[in-house]
Amino acid sequence: MSPFGLLNVNKPSGITSRRVVDRVQRLVKPAKVGHAGTLDPLARGVLIIGVGPATRLVEYVQQMPKRYRATFLLGRSSTTEDVEGEVTLLPDAPVPTLEELEGAAAELTGKIQQRPPVYSALKVEGRRAYARARAGQEVELAPRTIHVYQLEVAGYEYPELKLAIECSSGTYVRSLGRDLAERLGTAAVMSALERTAIGSFVIEEAADADQLTRDNLADLMLPAVRAVEGLMPACVVSEPQVHRLSHGLSVSCEGAAAETCAAVDRAGKLTAILTRRADGTYGPSKYFPTDR
Repeated sequence: MSPFGLLNVNKPSGITSRRVVDRVQRLVKPAKVGHAGTLDPLARGVLIIGVGPATRLVEYVQQMPKRYRATFLLGRSSTTEDVEGEVTLLPDAPVPTLEELEGAAAELTGKIQQRPPVYSALKVEGRRAYARARAGQEVELAPRTIHVYQLEVAGYEYPELKLAIECSSGTYVRSLGRDLAERLGTAAVMSALERTAIGSFVIEEAADADQLTRDNLADLMLPAVRAVEGLMPACVVSEPQVHRLSHGLSVSCEGAAAETCAAVDRAGKLTAILTRRADGTYGPSKYFPTDR
């Protein structure tokens, strides 16, 4: 049977997310792998990897809120907004009080507009923004709407500031530190970052990247249905209904009213992602064969 599930991996600091994904790829080939939410080399923490057909579920994991613990150094600026770039000390930088920092954090909570960092993987006219920046080109990125559910001061001893953050996908944590500092007439660079959760996937349950082996991978694999928990209701389908779904036919989901549902069999395994049709029945937008 080909692998079908999710891995919650604790990416260490100092390596790229791609390197962790490549390690998993070597262990499961020829099965495909894909990951949700790239972490910069500086960062560590939760990295969710879809294996086999579960790569088609990564888009749902991306929608889940993310939690971080971040450390910043105030009174400094950087081309990359973190200590990986060239750091410059601000002359006579003000020293904010704890109350001022908490007030600025409150202003950055909720739905806000955020200007992404120039050194980011966003594309500008077909080319990555960081590639243009490294080539000395001027890069302008338009602000975009993000949702910051929580932004709290978790520790402060100047110049070090620690923040606890819960935010939507698309949020740049280093830019939150930048904007918070700018509100107080200073600057900040991120010196450490840990992603502690993506949705229900938490750091305490993550497997160390360097401990993944062919022998333990199956035991570490999480059910694919975890990718859609909390995002859509579940619809339990019978064997005849599973057969219909395998042919692209619709089924009824008693009591369902959502536009999208997760079809699970009697054993709780994810069988399909269902979309409501005009007649009120549900058809498969994604189907996952039961003979995996």
